Amino acid sequence: STFARKLRDKTSLPLYYLDNIYHLPDKTDLSQEEFNKRIDEITRTDSWIIDGCYFNNIKDRIERCDTVFYFDLPPEICLKGARSRIGIKREDFPWIEEEGDEKFYNYILNFNSSFKDRIEKMLSEHKDKKIYIIKSHEEADSLAKSIG
Repeated sequence: STFARKLRDKTSLPLYYLDNIYHLPDKTDLSQEEFNKRIDEITRTDSWIIDGCYFNNIKDRIERCDTVFYFDLPPEICLKGARSRIGIKREDFPWIEEEGDEKFYNYILNFNSSFKDRIEKMLSEHKDKKIYIIKSHEEADSLAKSIG
């Protein structure tokens, strides 16, 4: 999300956070059908930045974009980041998380075994896209500084 905000600030493109679309302020979630409809509406516009990696509609997003920034960070780093956000108001999430979410933490820890190969296969099928695979926060910072 930090990278997405830097990208938005440099490009002035509209930024959409998948967490803010899927999760509602009353701590309920959109139906999968409504969520997919919202993403479809966004990705049919000319320019956008989408932050998040909800797998169920990633294929359409990859097909409709011109550039992908794929963060391939170690799960432990992602988990540390998720835990550090507890109790902090954020623009990329609709409520302040008061406590850790073990289900989400397990999702982070199992992300590579569940999704990484499939995402990388989809990315490899799109040679027409600019694809950046980012392996560290330092790499992300350097890339953000070079854009624009």
